[in-house]
Amino acid sequence: MGLKFPGITGANNAITDIQGVEVGYTTLIEGDGPLKCGAGPIRTGVTALLPRGRDPIPKPVWAGVHRFNGNGEMTGTHWIEDGGYFLGPIMMTNTHSVGRVHQAAVQWMIDIYPKHWGDEHLWAMPVVAETYDGMLNDINGLHVTEAHARAALNNAVTGQISEGNVGGGTGMICYEFKGGTGTSSRQIEISKNQYRVAALVQANHGRREDLTILGSPVGKHFTHDLMPRDHEFGSIIVIIATDAPLMPHQLKRLAKRGAIGIARGGTIGENGSGDIFLAFSTANEVPIESMGSVNGAFEWTGDDLCDSIYEAAVQSVEEAVVNALIAAESMDTLRPSGFPCSAINPTDLVAIVNRHQR
Repeated sequence: MGLKFPGITGANNAITDIQGVEVGYTTLIEGDGPLKCGAGPIRTGVTALLPRGRDPIPKPVWAGVHRFNGNGEMTGTHWIEDGGYFLGPIMMTNTHSVGRVHQAAVQWMIDIYPKHWGDEHLWAMPVVAETYDGMLNDINGLHVTEAHARAALNNAVTGQISEGNVGGGTGMICYEFKGGTGTSSRQIEISKNQYRVAALVQANHGRREDLTILGSPVGKHFTHDLMPRDHEFGSIIVIIATDAPLMPHQLKRLAKRGAIGIARGGTIGENGSGDIFLAFSTANEVPIESMGSVNGAFEWTGDDLCDSIYEAAVQSVEEAVVNALIAAESMDTLRPSGFPCSAINPTDLVAIVNRHQR
């Protein structure tokens, strides 16, 4: 489209540019007409992210979390705060489906690693996060099942992945446009070492008048098809991944930079928004058994060298939100009914940005 976001993207401009990371979706779009609780229309789904793919040996990833505004949920974060790592998949869905998705993720871990969860007393604590899709989806109908979550895990792939109305992002609204799932990546060099930093977002946040893209007040020029609400009640989940070797305290700091990434888009993090960030590193790969041993080797990047990692994360998050907007497709609201939730017009978007940059 010619929008000149800063930084050098990875091959797929996606979180799957981090070697080993896989992403899968189950997308549920069924029915038309007025809302009938339990019958639809259904516009929701599940996103599954496997930090180490289908590695036959369970290996944790070092991680850090940040809560910018807490009106939302991400399971497993207490242990990430204390232990500095997590084991298993990251799942994203709608607000009322966290329980079923969590159950499915636990069962998947038990099935994939029968020795560790069958013969040993290893606990399963996957990460499951949510944003609210009740304006576009029959959220109270509880249509997401464990089978849907399991399918997303089974569908996970590397390489290019879909964006917009897919997975957990299917029924989401972003800056009063149709929102959803978005991703982006950056390549960086530190002391002659090549690394990648990437983000995947489930974007369901923001007021139209605040939307800013590449410094241009885009939202002020799109005054049609505003959502029928007097305050923001959406959220955003941001997953930041890197292959740079970082310690847990550095990953917590990296997660904080996700808030700067979404702030570049204009959001202020209103009271009704759950803005939750998780950052993980695939470096320092060890089997779970090593967590109970004395380990002598751990690579890490000096704090003074982390600025380029922080910058790449901010850039990836900023663009991931825009990619979610660009890829999304229009829907109509269910509660209240009949209002258009329009996808952003890319031609108009480019014209506005170019005009302001000139």
